[in-house]
Amino acid sequence: MIQINEVNLHTNWQKELANVVTCPDTLLKMLGLESHFSAKDLAAKRLFPVRVPRPFIAKMRYGDPNDPLLLQVMPLHQEFIAASGFNKDPLEEQDAPVPGLLHKYQSRVLLMLKTGCAVNCRYCFRRHFPYQDNQVNKRALAPIFEYLVEHPEINEVILSGGDPLMAKDNMICWLLDELEALPQIKRIRIHSRLPVVIPARVTDALCDRLANSRLKAILVNHINHPNEIDDDFKAAMSKLKQAGVTLLNQAVLLKGINDCAQTLSALSEALFDSDILPYYLHLLDKVEGASHFDMSESEAIELVAQMLEILPGFLVPKLVREIGGKQSKTPIDLHLN
Repeated sequence: MIQINEVNLHTNWQKELANVVTCPDTLLKMLGLESHFSAKDLAAKRLFPVRVPRPFIAKMRYGDPNDPLLLQVMPLHQEFIAASGFNKDPLEEQDAPVPGLLHKYQSRVLLMLKTGCAVNCRYCFRRHFPYQDNQVNKRALAPIFEYLVEHPEINEVILSGGDPLMAKDNMICWLLDELEALPQIKRIRIHSRLPVVIPARVTDALCDRLANSRLKAILVNHINHPNEIDDDFKAAMSKLKQAGVTLLNQAVLLKGINDCAQTLSALSEALFDSDILPYYLHLLDKVEGASHFDMSESEAIELVAQMLEILPGFLVPKLVREIGGKQSKTPIDLHLN
């Protein structure tokens, strides 16, 4: 694991956010890998910007071009491949009923609270999403609240993005106040990668507000490899657990990163050691530029079958894929006797 002197994992999260690495050359220099990637690899940054927080870089193995955390964020020449079946909007999301709101599921809506991320993962299914057309502020949220009132079947709001924890604590507190005023809303779910890439984002103020909300709070982490989990992240999860937040994880099955039953099992164990329950294992969403991460459904089924032999059932995440236009995730039939 690399030791980076300028990284202080306990500093203010906004300072860490302002100090993210956006140049692949800088990233490779920090890892001693200047000569391991080609100019065509580096050119792929124009397809999707590079953003990597330094606390996440600190978890990468120095001198290892195949580090599984590095390969999630490093642009590669394979992103230029125009693969059949891959497109810019694999989940058919780019037609929102209200800007910033997706209503794909009957009882739940997805609110894009912030359109930016702390880290840009190269397999991101929203890497081509028109975030500029879906940015929200307090004024823009007014029609969203009206939409919720007009649809009483909605009882859960999912905060997504981008990454909703890019919003400051005072914005999240204000949003919770507004949602708590709607008696139909029972749960708030936060989907975020920030706690694992900048653990300092889990502030005392955020935990206190969630602890005092009448809404049931759920944090769904996005962690794909056990090396992402360290003591700082565990401490952040402990604070959320003490605040009464339900902790879940969803991972994406990625070729060359976690395509091994032993790795996925180690991830489940590390998650549970952090009080997080493995929730979903997603097949890759077929977004343009990410075909080199793809694995077949049959390969995924075999991996989960092996995990069932290694782990207790409650540590085996549900294998799913998301299909554009469907009103729920689609479980994959394991065909196991």
